Amino acid sequence: QLERELGTLLRKTATQIASGEKQAPVAIDLDAVRDALGRQKHFQESAIRTAVPGVATGLAVTGAGGDVLFVEATAMQGKPGLTLTGQLGDVMKESGQIALSYVRGHADEFGIEPDAFHGQEFHVHVPAGAIPKDGPSAGVTMVTALASLLSGRPVKHTVGMTGEVTLQGRVLPIGGVKQKVLAAHAAGLTEVVLPERNRGDLDDVPEEVREAMKFDFAMTIDEVLGVALEPESIPAAA
Repeated sequence: QLERELGTLLRKTATQIASGEKQAPVAIDLDAVRDALGRQKHFQESAIRTAVPGVATGLAVTGAGGDVLFVEATAMQGKPGLTLTGQLGDVMKESGQIALSYVRGHADEFGIEPDAFHGQEFHVHVPAGAIPKDGPSAGVTMVTALASLLSGRPVKHTVGMTGEVTLQGRVLPIGGVKQKVLAAHAAGLTEVVLPERNRGDLDDVPEEVREAMKFDFAMTIDEVLGVALEPESIPAAA
């Protein structure tokens, strides 16, 4: 993606020189970059989006490279079940079902009250609803969003994550690690949780990006939650 953007910038500059619009050498400043590449594509909004329990920051791969993917979870009184929105494909919908089943089955471990699921309808939404999304790599993000919602513990705004999750809570490897890490870095995230079996894929990430970020490798969803969720608040002594 970086190579494509640089190519666009250089072609634009070369055209301007050839047409006589500019004289070589040309200093490429911020205004020139904006003129060639258009509006800003990455925004550091994780701190705002994850300020309340129930929102987790995931990482995805699109046709243009990596991207940050927010997963929002909420609950309301109603017919028990799960609604999934955001133009999700079948595999991603299955990840949502697995996520809710896992959180329900391990409620005690997360400090969730047993009656938190009674008479509750859950809704998981992945914004940018006009864009189709699919794949299993949002599994850990969906579990984290639901665990955050039900435990009342917000997700750390500095943390992004990716990984498939099983009903047993195992975290499985995914693709596109390089693109996802670059997107996390561009979005201002400083810590990324990856499946343990993707550890070797970090070799493809530029060294300056690796040195600027912290990486956690997880075999289980419990390890993901241990990194991603804010600590439980301790009541003040009377």
